[in-house]
Amino acid sequence: MVQMNPTVGDLEGNVSRIAVWLREAKKAKADLVAFPELAITGYPPEDLLLKPQFVEDNRRALAEVIRACRGLVAVVGYVGQGDHAYHRSSRQSVVSAGRHELYNAAAMIADRRLVGSYNKWYLPNYGVFDESRYFHPGRRLPLLVVNGTTIGVNICEDIWLPEGPTRAQAAAGAEVIVNMNASPFHVGKSRSREQMLATRARENGVIVTYTNTVGGQDELIFDGNSVILDQAGDLIARGRAFQEDLLVADLNVEAVARGRMAHGRKKTLSGKAAAAVDRLAVKAPKAKMKRPRLVPALVEPLGETEEVYQALVLGVKDYVRKNGFRRVVIGLSGGVDSALTTTIAVDALGPENVLGVFMPSPYTSQESGEDVAELVRRLRIELKTVTITPTFDSYRKSLASSFEGKQPDTTEENLQARIRGNILMALSNKFGHLVLTTGNKSEMSVGYATLYGDMAGGFAVIKDVPKTMVYDLARLRNLRGTSPVIPKRILDRPPTAELKPNQKDEDSLPPYAMLDPILQAYVEEDRSIEEIVEAGFERATVVRVITMVDGSEFKRRQAPIGIKITHRAFGKDRRMPITNGYRNF
Repeated sequence: MVQMNPTVGDLEGNVSRIAVWLREAKKAKADLVAFPELAITGYPPEDLLLKPQFVEDNRRALAEVIRACRGLVAVVGYVGQGDHAYHRSSRQSVVSAGRHELYNAAAMIADRRLVGSYNKWYLPNYGVFDESRYFHPGRRLPLLVVNGTTIGVNICEDIWLPEGPTRAQAAAGAEVIVNMNASPFHVGKSRSREQMLATRARENGVIVTYTNTVGGQDELIFDGNSVILDQAGDLIARGRAFQEDLLVADLNVEAVARGRMAHGRKKTLSGKAAAAVDRLAVKAPKAKMKRPRLVPALVEPLGETEEVYQALVLGVKDYVRKNGFRRVVIGLSGGVDSALTTTIAVDALGPENVLGVFMPSPYTSQESGEDVAELVRRLRIELKTVTITPTFDSYRKSLASSFEGKQPDTTEENLQARIRGNILMALSNKFGHLVLTTGNKSEMSVGYATLYGDMAGGFAVIKDVPKTMVYDLARLRNLRGTSPVIPKRILDRPPTAELKPNQKDEDSLPPYAMLDPILQAYVEEDRSIEEIVEAGFERATVVRVITMVDGSEFKRRQAPIGIKITHRAFGKDRRMPITNGYRNF
């Protein structure tokens, strides 16, 4: 199983990577190699699929993959179109687009010959998924018979449903299910996936192989964690998390038949299901020399905080690399959010590619300046200091006549944030650096952020990380290496925006230990006010928080995209109307 990191739209680059992995699989003397869902196009290709030229180029890319598949059987994800006709007697395949329907498809290739194609049955249309916008569902059940072993191929969502193709393929005689995936990460998902796969293996008496994509694509992270489970649901192999990997294992297919006999399982298909089955028999080249039995990799799963940290590092690395940037610039405040964001950027890109900018105002404390200097020293990054006081004074002087008779308020606070945003964007324009914003999910939820100020930038690293988790991640990172990288005082000081004298976050917000559970219940779990109050929170506080969340949608819609790490992130996961008169309190 090839756990690869494709780039959406980079057909040439993806084909090149697939060819390299094919050679590696052949060196490993594999009979069959499985690639992820839509490996040729990358996932999700979104509205690229509306471009006929892109779909045609994807088919040409598939032809290149077919030519590169020498001496083994491969299953590769691509975009299928229309009716497929195969000339099985030759090494060439012909794909005729008699119709315009597109399919999320798996090409079955045997020694430079396309022998069949499976089209995904179940097209997810929830959360971050909108596959039914582009694809038609498949209804055929091709079975690949490799040297006498019957293999059912299906794609991602198909295996999540008990009544899906896996059941029909097993009943038709499949001993192995090859499931291809582009399954986005969120906290705890890899564990629930394994539980589901074990159930599917046991209830159908089949070996299940689950090949997942790895890498970052805009706000999505794909975690890898590919697995193989035997017919009893026991784990045979597990790939690495957040890294490319070639997972090689020997499968004891004979044990599947013995298990079915022992349990008296003899399922048969009839009617429409039986008519949908196509058997595609191929021969995999036999190895000249018998190789020793493999001991497959069984990588230990990561803890939740560790997997979030690695997801954030991979997300920054791939977003910067895949979009052609080299360096990033980050505004440093002396707070934990900017410290964590900078540390993640250093781990992803190296200290030489991270520029920190400290922009003190009249309200910036001496402690903040000292903490920024210490963080920069420990991370070994470049620092620029640009005081905003003269610019802030100039703004206030220019606006004095317009603001006559009005007392200072959040307007003056936001002016400081917007001056800082302008400075960061000016450095971005001049030197080509990508601005990383530093706001967390707690702040973004309730609108505790300034449009065109601290929200100005190209990528929001911790946009989906609640404030309480920010501290957990910072403490986890400080346990690595010989000494902590984030100064202790940054973790100990009360959070503050320092936009007015003696300001603290809790002047405007409930304590984060109270705020974050309320936000999780309302934003991620869609719980009502009554349910949240029954969980032990004061009604007035709950109403206040929900009012802030609902009133801040216009801000979030203008925020840069950020890395998804929770079950429900702001963005594709949660599409609320900005103009919204509904109130449930």
